[in-house]
Amino acid sequence: MSGKMPLYAAVIFSLLLVSFSDGTVADGDDTIAKQLAKAVNLYTELEFDRGLEITEQLMARDDLSPNDSIAIFEVKSIITYAKGQQYKNRAFDYLKDISRIGHCLIHLPREIWPTELRDKWYSISKQKNILTCPVEADSKIQTIAIMEFDNYSVGKYQEELGDLSKGLADFFEYDFSRFSDLKVVERDKIDYILKELKMVEEGKIDKGTAVKAGKILGAQMMVFGSITQIDRNNAVMLARAVNVETSEIITIAEKRGKPNFVEMEKELVKELADQLNLLVTDKNRELIDESGTRDMDAAKLYSMGLKYLDRYEYKKAYDYFKKAYDKDNSFTEARNKMEVYKPLIS
Repeated sequence: MSGKMPLYAAVIFSLLLVSFSDGTVADGDDTIAKQLAKAVNLYTELEFDRGLEITEQLMARDDLSPNDSIAIFEVKSIITYAKGQQYKNRAFDYLKDISRIGHCLIHLPREIWPTELRDKWYSISKQKNILTCPVEADSKIQTIAIMEFDNYSVGKYQEELGDLSKGLADFFEYDFSRFSDLKVVERDKIDYILKELKMVEEGKIDKGTAVKAGKILGAQMMVFGSITQIDRNNAVMLARAVNVETSEIITIAEKRGKPNFVEMEKELVKELADQLNLLVTDKNRELIDESGTRDMDAAKLYSMGLKYLDRYEYKKAYDYFKKAYDKDNSFTEARNKMEVYKPLIS
């Protein structure tokens, strides 16, 4: 592979590398990693068939570890899916191959998987009755699920805030993942379970229903929240952590002030972390402060992108992520979403 790998290719490939047992490759041999890098680079250049040729050559090797094979099938599935509607079932078959190798060998799906592939993986998991993979009995890591925030804003602000609740849940998920003693359930996995079990009616989910979903997903805690904008200078953001087993409220955090909910989100995450006795370090706080965006307009655009991802409308999603990134060039999450979905919008 000549020249520098495009940034979005590098992002995708760096995430794929964690498929390997030691974070790089099996037995210290980087040949598979280099070949997959070439395949991913071709994928980002829309050279799908050439990328797949490399994966076929890799699959013919007789020295593959299970993790090697999973990484190769991941790339095959992503590239095949990008080829179009008529190749979708084949892409799904590669996910079934991964499941047969070892459904819980590594944590799947990952951020780089297109939404429809992620939903298919959840479907395969449900069919195998392993929506949650086993954890060590003495593990001190708690699982937490973040629900979309309710919007109780007054008058015109109800509509103006639109789908911001999706973005706020996404930001909470990302920031809570910074704590080593927490495992965060993916937002789209929660959505999938609610839809599959027909728990959603007219977009309204009550607390009891959500807690039931949390139990299915193996969560010990759930975070519920709400945003309320009263006028242009006054707003309230509330978050409460609930014990899934007992449905009792563990703690509540609240912020009042000017209606910049993305800044309030960061303060609430840190306050909840303190109240829940999570391992909070200076590095945690720094990463939380650096994540996401402080620009409300960028956050609203990003939230619209998430809305279209849920509908598998990748072109519209990409356009909104790009608008969000153009509004705030420090918005890393918007940029990463652009890079992952760019090959799918041709």
